[in-house]
Amino acid sequence: MSTQQNDEVELQLRYLQIARDALLWKLEGLGEYDIRRPMTPTGTNLLGLVKHVASVEYGYLTQCFGRDAGIVTPWMDDDSADNADMWATAEESREQIVSLYRQAWASDDAAVRELGLDATGTVPWWGERGQHVTMRHLLVHVTAETNRHAGHADIIREMIDSSAGLRETAANLPSQDEGWWVNYVETLERAAREADRDPAAG
Repeated sequence: MSTQQNDEVELQLRYLQIARDALLWKLEGLGEYDIRRPMTPTGTNLLGLVKHVASVEYGYLTQCFGRDAGIVTPWMDDDSADNADMWATAEESREQIVSLYRQAWASDDAAVRELGLDATGTVPWWGERGQHVTMRHLLVHVTAETNRHAGHADIIREMIDSSAGLRETAANLPSQDEGWWVNYVETLERAAREADRDPAAG
């Protein structure tokens, strides 16, 4: 692998790792109920997001290239129940799911570094377009997917206990007290209502 391609690999993996860490951070400080409970009409929950992302990432970056790290994800089988990868059963512990994710990303990072970005794999669930897909393509795809779900987790966590931000050392939010945020939200609410006002009503 050339120095330029190696630099690209490390850059892409760094941004993927930032998203992984952000997703896992959303579990910290919460009890079992809060990391598992459904927070939307479609059942979105924190631990389920981690389980899903771990399984999908391993599928794309390891299994699609004919590699096997011994990680078992039965909930991804064709005959599994719908959305089985999107929630954790009572028997599946937080530690098991987090460990699964860490094992998956270790396998995936090794595959990316050893095979290189121009390696081609097969994505069976993509049909015809899943033939001869490059590692570069799938790495970008996985990074986008992980960031999407990290964003979901950010909103879910804020709904649970008002905690928000990218990571513990960089909230990426204005440093304001609770009163400021209350006024800010009220300002947004007023603006939304004014924008929605019927012009014909004067």
